[in-house]
Formats: sequence, structure tokens, C-alpha cells
Amino acid sequence: MLTRGKDWEDVRTSFRWQIPERYNIGVDICDRWAETEPDREAIAEVAQDGSVRRYSFGELRTMTDKLASALAGRGVGRRAGEANGDRIGVLLPQRIETAVAHIAALKLGAISIPLFTLFGPEALMHRLADSGASVVVTDVEGAAKLAALRPDLPDLKLILCVDGPQEGCEDFETFCAGGSSSFTPVDTAANDSALIIYTSGTTGAPKGALHAHRVLLGHLPGVEISHDFLPQPGDRMWTPADWAWIGGLLDVLMPALHHGVPVVAHRFRKFTGEGAFAFIAEHGIRNTFLPPTALKMMRLVPPEKRASVDLRSVASGGETLGVELIEWGRDALGVTINEFYGQTECNMVVSSCAELEPAKPGVMGRPSPGHEVIVVDEDDGSPLAVGEEGAIAVRAPDPVMFLGYWNRAEATAEKFVTGDVNDGWMLMGDRGVIEDDGRIRFIGRDDDVISSAGYRIGPAEVEDCLLRHPAVKMAGVVGWPDDLRGHVVAAFIVLAEEAVPSDELAKEIAEFVKSHLAAHEYPRIIRFVDEMPMTTTGKIIRAKLRETAAQEAG
Repeated sequence: MLTRGKDWEDVRTSFRWQIPERYNIGVDICDRWAETEPDREAIAEVAQDGSVRRYSFGELRTMTDKLASALAGRGVGRRAGEANGDRIGVLLPQRIETAVAHIAALKLGAISIPLFTLFGPEALMHRLADSGASVVVTDVEGAAKLAALRPDLPDLKLILCVDGPQEGCEDFETFCAGGSSSFTPVDTAANDSALIIYTSGTTGAPKGALHAHRVLLGHLPGVEISHDFLPQPGDRMWTPADWAWIGGLLDVLMPALHHGVPVVAHRFRKFTGEGAFAFIAEHGIRNTFLPPTALKMMRLVPPEKRASVDLRSVASGGETLGVELIEWGRDALGVTINEFYGQTECNMVVSSCAELEPAKPGVMGRPSPGHEVIVVDEDDGSPLAVGEEGAIAVRAPDPVMFLGYWNRAEATAEKFVTGDVNDGWMLMGDRGVIEDDGRIRFIGRDDDVISSAGYRIGPAEVEDCLLRHPAVKMAGVVGWPDDLRGHVVAAFIVLAEEAVPSDELAKEIAEFVKSHLAAHEYPRIIRFVDEMPMTTTGKIIRAKLRETAAQEAG
């Protein structure tokens, strides 16, 4: 936990990592509090009708123990001598069972895999097959998707449905009832495998970033400082970001539970700015992570339609915030929005903190205490001087840094300009500049990832899906500038000879991607072209497509 200081340097120099040799995330965020304050509120679940069910840490321990015990009875967990435990997919929105499933998996010594509920069949198939998941906890919608995939997933032995028994699934509640309310967690090392969180697939298929139990401890300095020294008396946390993403799971849910800060869980069927103001006000939210797109949607709400909120801290990440948005936040939210920066492989390594210094629009902030982040020459890893643009890099080893990509040793090695996860510089895939005052300015991405509404979308996965449509001969996917979302997915398509371009065909192709991947990944803009810009080695020159998109978008 950070110690408050008079300025950044004071906080940074007084911080020391305290990573124990033996550590388990599940025990830390659940059992530790249940032993000392069992009645302390852990999670408040807000149903669609607005009713609230509050769960204490004591109840959370009982629920997770029952699930862990029942799974262990089926042979799920980690066997002696094995480097990794069984993989357990969690295909659920924000609800109590989502937290229970992750915590139970971690206490078992297994590896939990957060899965987004809007994933289509191909996205789910890749992640479940690649990880070799043997168990999935889901709801009735997820069960329907998995039913069609089950024959092609030989490792998947058990599906638990939280909405009652479904064909091919067991009832979650009945299954847990067969477990013991007293389960002894597996004694894990801090460096043991805990989570696989899949990347956005910026180069080829999405890769599974394997994280150790220490990853939560690695997140804490960045979370604490981006919320102006979390925790404080009365803090209460919520985010509209799905817990299936690292921003929802490891920036909000798990750090809050670690600190004993109540987390409010709710799935918006359709997010609206007005609804967000009302929700924050009604449920006494004091701390929130709001992605830039959520902030932009809230900004559209006129003052007379905004519910009065009483926030202590707002953190945001995914895009650089401009002057207008920061000023609007001070006026409408009553706080200065703190920006933070990271990625699935190495998160929350840079942040701003309004309590320590005024925000500087367009500048991300400083390296969070405990993390060494600089700008280097991407060819040799040599540090660059103040004002020189280069690759943003993080020093390894670092508690928040991934162990490597699941079964992708070569891809892991490519992330490091020098050394490896044990001693080296890991490239974040972004370009930046160190300012005169030591803060880091984000310049842009040196890969082709699309940042849309807080999601990082890899073009390769979308292009691969597009090519499966019979009318598509070739496809290039880039980000199209958008005032609300930052960027939207745009597809430049060379059609097959028999296909005729039309608005109807464009809609059909877009729906094809939407149904096979995810709602946030489908191309909202489609342009039919006669030729695709290509390199001599046959690679699509996405830079030229981005230039076209920028020109057309004005």
C-alpha cells in the first residue's frame, strides 16, 4: 500500500515492493477478510429491476469454498508435479457468480480465464481450444453458444450454468451444494500461474497472456495512485467495464476486494450517460473506472438531466484525454480524472494523480511507484533522451508483468528488445516521449491495434473472419476516426469476382463478423476497393488504409 507524500518523488522513493514467496489471490481478496471481518460488505449486486443483494466476505468465502470443493471432487485443480493447473473459463457478466468462479479457481490452484459475454463462436472457440479449458461457468446465453462448440472442444468436460440446468450443462447452485463449506486453499507461490487473459490479437490470433498470482500485488500501486490513494473511508467502487477485461477484473474488482472496499456489480443492458449518472448517485459510488467512451457519452448529458454525484476519484485509461474532457470532469463529476496506462501483458504501469500534481492534458502521467518505464530505441533498447520519440518500455522483472504467452515462447521473446521476463526491457507496442518534467506523453501505437470505446481490437482476427465470407477476396482492417468511440472498425474489401458491391452486401458482411466474433469488433464502415495496398512480401500496408480513413473522416 502506498504511503501518502508531499509529491510524486516522495511517494516513489518511499515505496518498496512486498511480494511474499507464498501468495494466493483468492485467499487474499476473500478469506483474509472473512477471517477478521466476516460481516464486512464485499459485493453489492444490483439486478435489472434495481433490487440490491449485498454479500459479505464471510458469505463470499462460503460460496467460493463450496464451488472449489465441488470442483476438486471432480478432479479439477492442480496436480502435484504439474506446472499449471486446470483451466476454468468464466463466461459471465458482472454478477456475484463471476467473482465466486474466479476466486474458487484461484483457491484451487487452477487457472481462471475471463471470457467476454459478447464473444461469438469463433472467438470463444479459439480461446477455449487454445487454453485447453476443462470447465466453463456461464449463464443461459453462454450455454447456448457453447452447445454448438462442445463437439470440437474435447478438453471441455464440465459446463456449469448459473441460470439453472441446461442441455449439456449442470446447474451451478446444485453443483455447489454438493461441496463443503470448508475448503483448504492450495498453497501457491506468488509466481505460480493464476490467470490467462487473451490479448486483442494485434498480430495473428489473440494470444493468452499468462499471469502469476503476484499480478494483483503488481497492480496495487497503479490502482491506488490513480484513485488518489485508495482506500479512504467511505470508498465504494464501480465500473461499467466488463469484468472479463483486465480493466474490470484487475483494475477494479480484485484490488477493491484486496482493500476491503465494497464493489457494486451491475450489467447495463445498454449503457447511457444519463443512466450512469443516475446509477452512481443511487448506489453511493465514490470511486469509478470510466473508459473514455463512457466519459464522452456522459458528457453529452445536459446539466439538468444529470443526477447529483458525490465521487471521490475517477480513473480512466485506453485513450489520452483532452483538455475539454478533463475540464468537463471537474465540473460535472467534481473531481479531476486521473489517466492510467498499461496493456494486458503489463498493466497499470503509468498514471496521473491529481492529489500530487495538476493534470497535464495529452500526457499520461508518471511511472507508477515500483515500476520503471522509459522510452527506448526499439532496435537496441538504448534509453532515449528527454523529448526524443521512441518505444515505451518497462523494466523486467516486474510483479505486474506476465509470465509469458500461453504455449507461445517465440511470441514472448519478441516482446523484449533486450533480455526476457527475468531481466530486460519489454516493449509495450506504443510510442512515446519523456517530457521535460519527467512525465510520459503518448504519441501513438506502433502496431495496428484499434482502440475503440476502450476496447483494443486486433485487425488480424477481424480480417480472418471477413475472409470467411464467400463474397470477400481480401480484407484490410484499420481504425476509422470517430468522435465518440475514438475509432471504429473499418474494413477495406476486395470482393470475389462474382460479388457485386452494394449497401446490402456491406450490411450482410458486417453482420457476418458481428455474429462470429463480437459486437464491438464488427466493421461499422465498409469500403469496397479494386486493389489492396500491399508490400512486396504480400503484407497489407495498413498505414495507407489509415491515411484513406483519416482523409475520408475529415
